[in-house]
Amino acid sequence: MPGLLRGVARTAVVAGTATAVSNRVSRRQAGRWAQQEDQQQASQQAAAPPPAAPPPPPGDDMTAKMDQLKQLGDLKAQGVLTEEEFAAQKAKILGS
Repeated sequence: MPGLLRGVARTAVVAGTATAVSNRVSRRQAGRWAQQEDQQQASQQAAAPPPAAPPPPPGDDMTAKMDQLKQLGDLKAQGVLTEEEFAAQKAKILGS
């Protein structure tokens, strides 16, 4: 009987240790994934704003400006440009 209890106790210790190690590995892996996700979000937010609209071709300047403003409006509607970026680009187009 003492041999049986010793075997049961040893099994319980091994199983408990394996569970603790498994849980620790799972937590560390989840932490790494969260860190990678944070880095990806930060790099997306830090991405350079879209380049300014190309200069209008010689000729009908007002038509070219209208086309650029429409493109900017589309980018803003899609969520590519923020309100501040949109206003800055709009000012560049209308100020030139």
